[in-house]
Amino acid sequence: MNQDILQSSDNGTILKLDPRTKIIVLVILNLIVFGEAPLHITIFLVVIPFFLLLFSKREKAALIYISAYTLAILGEIYLVPVTHGVLNIFVVMITNLMARMMPGFVMAYYLLVTTKVSEFMAAMERIRIPEIITIPISVVFRFFPTLIEEFRSIMDAMRMRGIGLNIRTFKSPLTVLEYILVPLLINAVKTGDELSAASLTRGLSNPVKRTHICEVGFKIPDIIVLSVSTVALTIFILSRYGVF
Repeated sequence: MNQDILQSSDNGTILKLDPRTKIIVLVILNLIVFGEAPLHITIFLVVIPFFLLLFSKREKAALIYISAYTLAILGEIYLVPVTHGVLNIFVVMITNLMARMMPGFVMAYYLLVTTKVSEFMAAMERIRIPEIITIPISVVFRFFPTLIEEFRSIMDAMRMRGIGLNIRTFKSPLTVLEYILVPLLINAVKTGDELSAASLTRGLSNPVKRTHICEVGFKIPDIIVLSVSTVALTIFILSRYGVF
């Protein structure tokens, strides 16, 4: 597993977006996908995370995403009508889950890996979001990367003791629960407490207005991405009223 799978960094990023742009696109994307928009409207928007990942030098993640989404759509079109019984239920479940959930997850992944906590806090202060909301979210930005590191450490320790995620292990679910899930849950609670303390130590709860050295603001790339998302949302709303 890549060591920086969820590390926030903009090194080598060709297209840098404002955190508010990413959040708006994430919301619009989920509205359209879960709203069961027509296929041509959905595809018009789900390619945005693909190009954003490409421009952020994460070609592997972009190719995996677009390939999996394409297979899910092809499965909905060609496999669902010709399957029956239990197989049809399984195909419908898998294809719908991938087609509906994957675009939002990938966009959220892009938001996490390309947004620094300082940028997020600065952007939220610009639109006067209360700290009771921004501080927990800023903790989440660091929670998942830290939790993944803890999971890697647990797996390394288990492999040293001859225990790993394999067929033999899954034949004994209690082994997985005892040696992997329990330490992971304990570390998750501990990590959450440590990150909360670290955020308070850095003065995130201080009522005094802070200054930021990072630059946030809407630029040409933000305008382009927001325009495309707004057009897709407008077409979706109009299609709901039978205009298209």
